[in-house]
Amino acid sequence: MAALICGSLAFDTIMTFEGRFAEQILPDQLHILNVSFLVPSLRRDFGGCAGNIAYSLKLLGGTPVPMAMLGSDGAEYQQRLQGLGIDTRHVGRVDETYTAQALIMTDRDNNQITAFHPGAMMLAHQTRIAAEPDLRLGIIAPDGRDAMIEHAAQFAAAGIPFVFDPGQGLPMFGGEELARFIGQADWVTVNDYEGRMLCERTGWSFAEISRKVRGLVVTLGAEGCDVWEDGVATRVPPVQPAAVVDPTGCGDAWRGALLFGLEQGWSLARCAALGNRLGALKIAQRGPQNYQLDFTPA
Repeated sequence: MAALICGSLAFDTIMTFEGRFAEQILPDQLHILNVSFLVPSLRRDFGGCAGNIAYSLKLLGGTPVPMAMLGSDGAEYQQRLQGLGIDTRHVGRVDETYTAQALIMTDRDNNQITAFHPGAMMLAHQTRIAAEPDLRLGIIAPDGRDAMIEHAAQFAAAGIPFVFDPGQGLPMFGGEELARFIGQADWVTVNDYEGRMLCERTGWSFAEISRKVRGLVVTLGAEGCDVWEDGVATRVPPVQPAAVVDPTGCGDAWRGALLFGLEQGWSLARCAALGNRLGALKIAQRGPQNYQLDFTPA
């Protein structure tokens, strides 16, 4: 069974600010904001939700198939995916723009400020989903707006069960659009902030959303996550990380673990527990695709 991962492929430029953003930004001066942060540490990583999820799922022993768009500078990324043994049949290339770029700055409290240039991601809707014998599962992760709408409809038309995980793309959609995504999806996952926004825009509670799908998971960072099924919530406890080094890509590591568990036919709570464990492993390493397993998924 292969999982089709719809989302972005991006290059991440990750910078570390050794202070706290809150100490540099004066709340009463936001109308004339002009700040500069010294970032002694800077590196460039392979990133983007589809790439990070595919890395996580492959690491666990699953079969990821990313569906995403690269730009004129994307050859290196495509070669990396192929070098990891990841199927790139649905990775497209366009020459008129760059691959998506994320500029991420993290402070000592793991708060982040991100500037994102979507580039080729905005053309991701040019890729199309159709029924294929090995594609039995999918996910809609943050991507271009048109791509998220069209790919969700294509998943539903092809009869491929999928996870709707809008992440940072959620604010692009109104209540009716979000309700349509939920109606098409089999599972929904959000963090606690996104979850509150999802409830506000749809007018549905977590319990109500969970009755419209096979399951809803609300991740809570260091507090674990809540698994909602048929209106009832179960708290899945967190896993204590060995160190807190870099939160970039933790959510995507969690998503990859979720897909792995669903591929295995696990309960949603068991999938979420593996997600918590992988997220704790990732946060102890720098970069979204640089960690390695120190356990056997079971």
